[in-house]
Amino acid sequence: MTVALVLFTQDLRLHDNPALHSALAEAEEVVPLFVLEDGPAHFAAPNRAAFLTDCLADLDSGLRERGGRLVVLRGDAVAQTVRLARRTDAVAVHLAAGVSCYAQRREARLRAALGDRLRVHDAVLTALAPGAVTPAGKDHYAVFTPYLRAWRRAERRRPLPAPRAVRVPEGIEGIGPAAVEPGSPGPARGGESVGRRLWRRWEVERYEELHDDLAADGTSRLSPYLHFGCLSAAELTHAAARHGGAGAEAFVRQLVWRDFHHQVLAARPDAAHADYRPRGDDWHRDPAELAAWQEGRTGYPIVDAGMRQLAHEGWMHNRARLLTASFLAKTLYQDWRLGAAHFLALLVDGDVANNQLNWQWVAGTGTDTRPNRVLNPLVQAKRFDPDGAYVRRWVPELAGIPGAAVHRPWLLDPRPRNYPAPIVDLGVGRFQRARGAR
Repeated sequence: MTVALVLFTQDLRLHDNPALHSALAEAEEVVPLFVLEDGPAHFAAPNRAAFLTDCLADLDSGLRERGGRLVVLRGDAVAQTVRLARRTDAVAVHLAAGVSCYAQRREARLRAALGDRLRVHDAVLTALAPGAVTPAGKDHYAVFTPYLRAWRRAERRRPLPAPRAVRVPEGIEGIGPAAVEPGSPGPARGGESVGRRLWRRWEVERYEELHDDLAADGTSRLSPYLHFGCLSAAELTHAAARHGGAGAEAFVRQLVWRDFHHQVLAARPDAAHADYRPRGDDWHRDPAELAAWQEGRTGYPIVDAGMRQLAHEGWMHNRARLLTASFLAKTLYQDWRLGAAHFLALLVDGDVANNQLNWQWVAGTGTDTRPNRVLNPLVQAKRFDPDGAYVRRWVPELAGIPGAAVHRPWLLDPRPRNYPAPIVDLGVGRFQRARGAR
């Protein structure tokens, strides 16, 4: 019997999985393998670790329905994979290509150990592979709109069906992943089956209308399932194209942003921690203000609502992510890396490419060509939570204040005693003063 291995990483699904599909086509028996190790960020953050445990259990269940099972090991992913490949005399090891520094080092180590037995598959974690389209003379697109045009012109692979049967060699033992308690009280449950149910129930046709409405909560909430590969970005884009309409088009645009960030990080891995476009920022340092922001105690209700949603769900509405990030990086003028680290500590969908590069976009150090953009929280509240329903949902101290007045509680007489006064005057303009001083 010929044997192949599939090293699952961030592609925890059976539907549209080119690595698994190719392994099954190449060998009579396949070992679906996942290695729990200490390096990747999703093992360190409790919310992602708990979600991952769900994903692995769901993947194992799906494989068992097809006659197979998931082999889970603990240790160094490369060492465990190479050891198992040698033990089974595997003809190949199949792996989805990643973009982070960690993923690129893992692939290089596997290549050194396995040589041409390593099969790396592109466009598994994204709809279009990083580097599939590039501008003349450059290795990646640094501006989104030209990338969007190139992405739309590019040929993309068609989704693959889930396998009907998976045969695993006898005698390959693994461990059961230990149950992990999430760090937040109300995070989503993980797994391909959960993600596909959520996708089927979501009304994509209303996305264009509702995606910025904080109270409506009309976004897809699929980002955790995309991050762990429970859902395929390629399959989602094809499904949206078949659906058609403004909502589907707007949703695909967000998936293209995801591909855009992945191709940036693939070409510039240091953008995970270093400014993509250095601006010479002299960041303000104030641990008390940082803590107030983290705890949702800034005195600006729309900011605090977003931060409290993050703490409770391990997820935050995309519009809230933008305005809370702008408040830290522009209004408080604190280093974007501090905010990015806090988000990664809590977000179930905490993805290095999307999280870090979105933070850099807001901070003005990333791919954005308008580094002076500042999102005023009061303007944002008026536009995206005009009646204050989102604030009242997440800031219970203000739940009794009707209408838009909830956004400016410091103007009320009497002022709410159990809610803090604003920690900074929006007119202080720390970011503008710092930039203007140079």
